[in-house]
Amino acid sequence: MTVVPPAAPFAPPAAALLDRGSTDVVLVVDDVPDNLAVLHDALDESGYTVLVATHGEAALQRAAQALPDIVLLDAMMPGMDGFEVARRLKATPATAHIPIIFMTGLTETEHLVAALEAGGIDYVTKPIKPREVMARMQVHLGAARKARQDALQAREARNALDAFGYASITVRASDGRIVWQTPLARELLQAYFGEAGPDGTPAAFGPWAPAAVQAWLRRHVLADNAAETLAQSGAEPPRLAVEQGARRLTFRLHQQVGDSEGGGDWLVVMREVSDAKIIETMSLAFKLTAREAEVLYWVVKGKINRDIGDILGASPATVKKHLERVFAKLGVETRTAAAAMAMNRIRQLHPQFEG
Repeated sequence: MTVVPPAAPFAPPAAALLDRGSTDVVLVVDDVPDNLAVLHDALDESGYTVLVATHGEAALQRAAQALPDIVLLDAMMPGMDGFEVARRLKATPATAHIPIIFMTGLTETEHLVAALEAGGIDYVTKPIKPREVMARMQVHLGAARKARQDALQAREARNALDAFGYASITVRASDGRIVWQTPLARELLQAYFGEAGPDGTPAAFGPWAPAAVQAWLRRHVLADNAAETLAQSGAEPPRLAVEQGARRLTFRLHQQVGDSEGGGDWLVVMREVSDAKIIETMSLAFKLTAREAEVLYWVVKGKINRDIGDILGASPATVKKHLERVFAKLGVETRTAAAAMAMNRIRQLHPQFEG
């Protein structure tokens, strides 16, 4: 246990004294020394590291230096009151995550609402009962620990994906906003969904995920009981695939991060697959020209002549002529036979081909 002793009547702690691995750090803010003493002694005896401040400016300084696990904050203090302290803590990224429990002698609804609106997560009324305070603290410290752990795991996963060149994005399920993305993900989204705008985001959909991705998330995350069913079964939802010629971009739901309210934020991993090697294999195996191999590739994919023509920028009649030469070289008479022969050869050389 680490105790930061008070002085005159309480002094700011040295950061080096804080042992974050063995105890939670509590910042108590109150302008009445007697209140501080009661809470300090009770928390200290229970194994907490206790920091104290007697006015708003000191509270902000202590919080910024020590990043406590929780703040017990007096609502009414001379000068900067507790409401303003809470607002400033929540407005600062480094301290915004710290849960705040207000201590107040004001029980009118408007004051309690003001405490919650200022960023408080809970409140206790004066005179303070240390056991009640610690019971409330335990509830919120547990939630805060889980939130920190989830955030750390998500950050580590994102860093690993980024370091190894994976394309991944974090998407807020409720509105489809892209919260985070790797450089490779940004490039792929631009390539498949639109030209980049002035801020580097694909102009076709701004800071939000493409419409196809949002619809996929809604279907598998926001639909009634969808997320709960996924969590219980442990099964991975169907992947989303977007094709661009012989290239294919797949999206896979990796994990939920942060609060699950409103669907939560989801880490989505993207993978691009190009079947250029498949086309090259068919060209070499059956002695086809590059264009004949492309036509055969799309026959294997189940496309009709009109669709193949649209993909390759040729007329259906031209596709038909290419296909006739393919039939002759393979020694078959039908599309089905050509596709079956090509598929057998592809699977021998490229077992991962999805067809």
